[in-house]
Amino acid sequence: MKRPQLVPLDFVPAGSPAARGRFPGLDPGSTLSEITVVGDGGQVYRGAAAWVVTLWALRDHRRLAHRLSTPSGMRFAKGAVLAAAKWRGATAPQPGRVYRRDDGWTYDPRDGWHHTPPGCGSDACVAP
Repeated sequence: MKRPQLVPLDFVPAGSPAARGRFPGLDPGSTLSEITVVGDGGQVYRGAAAWVVTLWALRDHRRLAHRLSTPSGMRFAKGAVLAAAKWRGATAPQPGRVYRRDDGWTYDPRDGWHHTPPGCGSDACVAP
């Protein structure tokens, strides 16, 4: 989200009410099991292709996206995605359970990922 973007990206938590409202034609279950990107023209990309499209939108990674978009590059992208999915599967939050990480990130299945800066606690944190 913080990377310079050549194409604006709008992140929506998979399976959230916001995602269901914006993309009623997508199966929420499939978006929870693999990365899904919806283009401004309604194109739907999943898995390795979605990663490549996301990289293509980022200024610092467009050249890499072009290399990965080739047949051999896509095999590499798919392998990287499968490795990440295997790791994610081992550490994925359990359905209905709030998951907190030590780095300040929290996942709530009702509304996705949120970041709380260290020392802010559960209440809203106001910058000085």
